[in-house]
Amino acid sequence: MKFGSVPVSKAEGAVLAHAVRAADLRLPKGHLLQAGDIQALTQAGIEEIIVAQPDPGDLLEDEAAARIAGAIAPDHLRFSPAATGRVNLYSRVSGLFVASRKTIDELNRIDPAITLACLADHVPVRPGDMVATIKIIPLAVAGSLVERAETLLRERVALEVKPFVARQAALIATELPSLKRQVMDKTHAVLAARLTQSESRLVSERRVAHTHEAVATAIRDLSADHDLIIVFGASAVADADDVIPAAIRRAGGIVDHVGMPVDPGNLIVIGRVGEVPVVGAPGCARSPRENGFDWVLDRIIAGEWPSRDDIAGLGVGGLLKEIPTRPQPREPIAQPPLGPVETVVMAAGRASRMGPQGGHKLLATFNGVPLIRRTVVSALTADIGRVIVVTGHREPEIRAALGDLPVTLVSNSAYTSGMASSLTTGLTALDPAAGGMLVMLADMPGITAGDLRRLVDTFTSEGGRAVIRATADGQRGNPVILPRQTFAAVGQLVGDVGARDIVERCGLPVIDVEIGAAARLDLDTPEQIIAAGGILEE
Repeated sequence: MKFGSVPVSKAEGAVLAHAVRAADLRLPKGHLLQAGDIQALTQAGIEEIIVAQPDPGDLLEDEAAARIAGAIAPDHLRFSPAATGRVNLYSRVSGLFVASRKTIDELNRIDPAITLACLADHVPVRPGDMVATIKIIPLAVAGSLVERAETLLRERVALEVKPFVARQAALIATELPSLKRQVMDKTHAVLAARLTQSESRLVSERRVAHTHEAVATAIRDLSADHDLIIVFGASAVADADDVIPAAIRRAGGIVDHVGMPVDPGNLIVIGRVGEVPVVGAPGCARSPRENGFDWVLDRIIAGEWPSRDDIAGLGVGGLLKEIPTRPQPREPIAQPPLGPVETVVMAAGRASRMGPQGGHKLLATFNGVPLIRRTVVSALTADIGRVIVVTGHREPEIRAALGDLPVTLVSNSAYTSGMASSLTTGLTALDPAAGGMLVMLADMPGITAGDLRRLVDTFTSEGGRAVIRATADGQRGNPVILPRQTFAAVGQLVGDVGARDIVERCGLPVIDVEIGAAARLDLDTPEQIIAAGGILEE
C-alpha cells in the first residue's frame, strides 16, 4: 500500500486518508474514491488529497477486520459490522470470559497493522458486555497477513465466553462462641448475592459445630441434593489436615488445593465429593469486595475445574485491595479514636414530582411547622453532634423556615445536577475529625430523635467501621450512617446518584437497624403530603 498526497485526477480507486468537507461535499475517511467523487472534488476546487493506494493483494480495512473476526468461533459471541477497520465482540450470555495470552500475543506479532485487544483472562461478563475489539490500523493491509491471522484463529481458541451454569448451592457454616450470629447472617446474605450473577441460588444452609465430624456429616447429607457446597469455617484454615479439608476427605471426597497465591483469599480449600464441588471459603469472602474466592467460584460455575497449575499461576495480579474487616490486615494499623458523627440533612432538591403547582414539599406544614424545620428539630433533639443542612432550590425560603436553629447551613449551587452534589457538599462541611456522616433526607416526617440515636449507638458499638442503615420490615431505607472509610468514595460521586453503590461495594459490614415504616416514608407528591397530614404551601 502506498500512502501520501496525489493529484485528484489520479486518485480514482484510492482510499481517502482523511475526511473531506467542501461546500456540500462530504466524504468520510476510508471512502473508496469513484469517478463521481473525483468529479465532485474537482468541482469543489480541490487539486490534491492524501490517500492510500492498495497494492495488488491488499484488503481494505473493513474487509480485513471482518475476515479476521470471522475466523473466531461465534459461540456465545456477537460481532459488530466492520466499520473504520474495527469489529467489536460482545458477550451474548452471562459467563466467564477466557482468553489465551499466548495465542493473542502471537496474533498481535503477525504485523503491527493487525491488532486484537480484549478483557483480562477469566473475568465475569454479562450479556452485552464488550469483550474484545479487532482493529486494522492502516486503511489497507496485505491479504497474506490476514490469511495468517485467520489460520491462527481457526487452529487455536484465542478467546471465548464460557456460560455460567446455574447451581443449586448449599452453605455449611461452623459455629464457635467467638463468632457472632449476626456475622453468620451477613455471610449468608453476601454469598446469596454473589451467586445471583450466575443465576445460581443458595437454597440451603446448615450451621454445625466446628469439628470435622459435624462438617463431614453435613457435606454427605447435602451433596445428594445440591451441586455446589460452600463451607465457611468459624476459624480460618491453618493446615491441610484442618477441620474443613479433613471433613471433605471424611465425607469421601478429594481435596485438590489448600491455599492459593491470591490475597485476600489465601486460605481457601478446593475439593469435591463425587461430582459436587466443595469449597472452603476464606474469611474474606464474608465481604462483598472482590477476593480470591470470587475467582475460584466463577471458574467452577462456568464449568472449569482449576488445576494445580491454574491456581499456582494466579500470583501475578493476585494482590488485591485490602478488606477493612479482615481480623488481621497485612500490616497492623492503629485505629484512631472514633470521631463525632455529624448529620447532613439533604434539603437542596427541586421537588420535581410535586408538579408545577404543587409548591415546595419541604415548606408544607405539619401542625403549623414546616417539614424542613420538623426534620431538623428531630436531628437536633437527638443530640448526636453537629447538624449540617444542605440547601439549594428555593434556598432563601428554606433557610427562613429554619429561623435561628443552631445548624450549619451550606449552599449547593450545583443542586440541579442531582443528589451527588448535595452529598459532596455536605461532606466538605464535616469536621475533619468526623468519624461518620449520618445522611438524613429532609422529607421523611416519621423519623424521630430516638431513631437517630439508635442508629448512632449501633455505629458506635461497631467501632465506626460499619455502614448503619435504617430498615422497615427488613427493607432498606433511610437514614444511613456512612463511616469515615467511605468518605473518599462519596467525594467522587457525580450525577443524580446517592450512596447506595458505595454501601454495597465498600467492603464494610452493613448493619441494618429496624425502625419501622418511618424508614421508607418520604413525601414526594402533593397527594402523599396531604395523606400524611400536611398542608401545602405555595
